Amino acid sequence: MSKRPGILFPLFQELTALDGIGPKTAMRLGAIDIIRPRDLLFTLPFSGLERCEVNSVSNAILPKNLTLKIKVIAHIPPAVKSRPYKVTVQDDKIIFGLVFFHANSNYLKKMLPVGACRVISGKVELFDGEAQMVHPDYILHPREEARIGVFEPIYPLAAGITKKIMASAIRSAVELAPKLPEWVDYTEKKRCGWPDWKAALVQVHHPKSINDIQPSTKARVRLAYDEFLAHQLTLALARQKLRRAKGLSTIGDGQLRSKIIASLP
Repeated sequence: MSKRPGILFPLFQELTALDGIGPKTAMRLGAIDIIRPRDLLFTLPFSGLERCEVNSVSNAILPKNLTLKIKVIAHIPPAVKSRPYKVTVQDDKIIFGLVFFHANSNYLKKMLPVGACRVISGKVELFDGEAQMVHPDYILHPREEARIGVFEPIYPLAAGITKKIMASAIRSAVELAPKLPEWVDYTEKKRCGWPDWKAALVQVHHPKSINDIQPSTKARVRLAYDEFLAHQLTLALARQKLRRAKGLSTIGDGQLRSKIIASLP
């Protein structure tokens, strides 16, 4: 029977218990040693993506990741199957294009109906002198705009694992993390200005800028200290168990000793 406290059970369940994680996705995450929700908690972002909110593409120096509101003007299906599908949109000042390769036209017409207003976010570049956004990262109704952050953490990925899948999995795992009793020495924690364990997890997975991803941030240092402390406690418990173990008593009847003595000159 496991000695693990029941409060931690959710972190050791199958990945398929998380939102949007099926057997195939769980198998692909296993390729980067993510087996349980616990593993997702300690898979930290290594970089980040800043999204600049603007009223118009014309207000930005391209290329740049932009978030803006647009109105859908027209759909332009490709004349040749190998060519991209284009959607003409308009922001506050100019008309530009959204570009999709290997597109599902029915899906795009549902997501971007002509005449509708949407909030989009993605990298805008110049192509032949015209602004375009290839495969927007987000296409949302204006009431869902809050889902797009100003800064987006970037995590390690595996084959078949997209940024959206990883972000969703991380978000679900963080929600499972319980609020645990503090185990770090109070004086040391206060001296270093460290957050509580749960707060540290939330902070490392919700950075506000590239500075929040640096190894020297208080939240990351706190989690690193926890890891070292846990390792040292494990070694201490192992040593304690070895010291308490009974030794083996060797008691002879003297036969071998007598033979050795008898053989001496």
